[in-house]
Amino acid sequence: MIALDTNVLVRCLTQDDPQQVPQARRLLGHRAGVFIAKSVMLEVEWVLRAAYKLPRENIHRALLTLCGLANVQLEHATQMAQALDDYAAGLDFADAMHAAASQADEGLYTFDARFAKRALTRGRDVRLPASGQSR
Repeated sequence: MIALDTNVLVRCLTQDDPQQVPQARRLLGHRAGVFIAKSVMLEVEWVLRAAYKLPRENIHRALLTLCGLANVQLEHATQMAQALDDYAAGLDFADAMHAAASQADEGLYTFDARFAKRALTRGRDVRLPASGQSR
């Protein structure tokens, strides 16, 4: 099994470099399998959104396609599936990943009211700190 970096995956998804795309495709199709870290997925989403200005729907579809390849193994695949579902429902991808990865008994705390509200509509335990709460 090999692991792939963000730029290899972006080449496959965007097809934007005639010299690197064939190499990237070969790597993505590696016969022994491909490992993709959560941090790489986070960066792929950011690159597609910020640099390529792709719409959320296109990014979601691209990430789902990537995750669904038979030879791809994801770091914490269950968490990634939850994050992708929450992303499709309107959460920021990074926030969705944070919520999916948080294993705290008493919720994930944030000052981001928008994140907390959207996460709660998805049944995620994301909370705003109570004013005056001790640290």
